[in-house]
Amino acid sequence: MGKEIGLNRKCIFPMCVSISDYSSYSSSNINIHPNAGWQQYGITVAGGNQQGNKVSQLSYPSGLYVDDDQTIYVADTLNHRIIEWKWNATSGQVVVGEAGQGSRDHQLNHPRDVIIDKERDSLIICDRGNGRVVRWPRRNGTSGETIIFNIYCWGLTMDENGSLYVVDEVKNEVRRYRRGESEGTVVAGGNGYGNRLDQLSRPQYVFVDRDHSVYVSDCNNRRVMKWMEDAKQGVVVADGQGQGNGLTKLCCPAGVVVDELGTVYVADYVNGRIVRWSKEGTQGSVIVGGNCEGGQSNQLYCPMGLSFDRNGNLYVVDCNNHRLQKFNIE
Repeated sequence: MGKEIGLNRKCIFPMCVSISDYSSYSSSNINIHPNAGWQQYGITVAGGNQQGNKVSQLSYPSGLYVDDDQTIYVADTLNHRIIEWKWNATSGQVVVGEAGQGSRDHQLNHPRDVIIDKERDSLIICDRGNGRVVRWPRRNGTSGETIIFNIYCWGLTMDENGSLYVVDEVKNEVRRYRRGESEGTVVAGGNGYGNRLDQLSRPQYVFVDRDHSVYVSDCNNRRVMKWMEDAKQGVVVADGQGQGNGLTKLCCPAGVVVDELGTVYVADYVNGRIVRWSKEGTQGSVIVGGNCEGGQSNQLYCPMGLSFDRNGNLYVVDCNNHRLQKFNIE
């Protein structure tokens, strides 16, 4: 895989520095064959027209949500908006954040992730720069409602019961908010910044399976952790063996998805690749990317969020290329 990556290696991203200082699809109903492969050359399905704020452009996107009809919602972070891309569209439509950066009910500030609450037909958004989680009506919404205050949210997801799971990367924890709750319950981390099994260090994204086990990408510890329901500590399910770009290593994992077999798929942010870790595996396998950073269709430059559609096609937020790539399953 080439030479190891040193501590001074970094992806250029707003509010992020070197990894040493680096301040979705919910529920496991994804059925993917354990030996499945994906086309190595991705198709750009959103952005890819250089960095910018036009509706055909993105600027350092982070999270995404792929709906049942393959409509994509992207947290367009540096444009402070959520943009919707219909299947096969050449440009998107701004659904949240047309008023630009700000803290009012109709504005966002560096949104990091977005999901859909189907029961209430609304978007739920990590409004990171404003320290809040916002609910926004999908149909003709003109302003949002803050549903969680004082949280430095990076990633979120929802289980089949409508409980919301939110990553607080400053408090180094994941909280679960059942419908109607305002305080939430810590379900991962919450024991300060550190590398023990009961701690997290700059967690990023979260996934919840059907057993309500929580998977969280633990960026500064370079690992993916699994916390079973009501557990006091987690277990490492990917990496945890230190920094580098070998198959036993990750370098600031970001987006994470788990299939029905317990296979973990993770965006290896600094190494520019998507890695698959089988359940109880001792090393990962690169499924796309890993061809050095760059803007070619077989390259990724700081991948962030990832998701699968119902056919098993892989979607990756290619952050520093300001695009979203789709890799068709073979």
